[in-house]
Amino acid sequence: MSAPEPSPQTPPKTRKKIDAGLIVLALICAASGAAVCVLHGPEVFTDTLLVELGFAAMLLPKVVGGILLAVALGYVLPRERILALAGPDSGVRGLAVATAAGALFPGGPAVTFALTAGLITSGADIAAGVAMVSGWVLLSANRTLIWELSFLPAHFVGLRVLMTLPVPILLGLAIRHVARRRAMTGEAAE
Repeated sequence: MSAPEPSPQTPPKTRKKIDAGLIVLALICAASGAAVCVLHGPEVFTDTLLVELGFAAMLLPKVVGGILLAVALGYVLPRERILALAGPDSGVRGLAVATAAGALFPGGPAVTFALTAGLITSGADIAAGVAMVSGWVLLSANRTLIWELSFLPAHFVGLRVLMTLPVPILLGLAIRHVARRRAMTGEAAE
């Protein structure tokens, strides 16, 4: 009895380096820059450009760190564990775990979105990704403790948290419902 022949592997799909989104964004940036230069003069344009390039330089390490973290997750965390914690069959518990992770994660959008994308590619379903980002947006412990409780009455902050607490889970359930309906209609069409 001979060993089965290995199946030929399909080459990985390559992404376009320059796509329509990048072209549109570049055109909008160029038009905006030209408008600032014409309306406010080249000095304002140059000053604004230098300030924003400095901001981009400050933000770049965070974006790179978030992307590296997201890529590393697939290698560090076992796919089976991610599937069990936040996969399509994890139920409400998986959405609650994703919501709590989003609420407790202290990073900004550059890290949070990259981390969420990494978890999705590692086995979490899109509903858990929505719950995680929604938990980060609505329930951020960092923002709540540092900013909201510093400026707003505690009962107001508590009421806001209680009112928004179920939203990420409800959004995740809605996403799973839509995905199931699409899968059922797709199966019926075949």
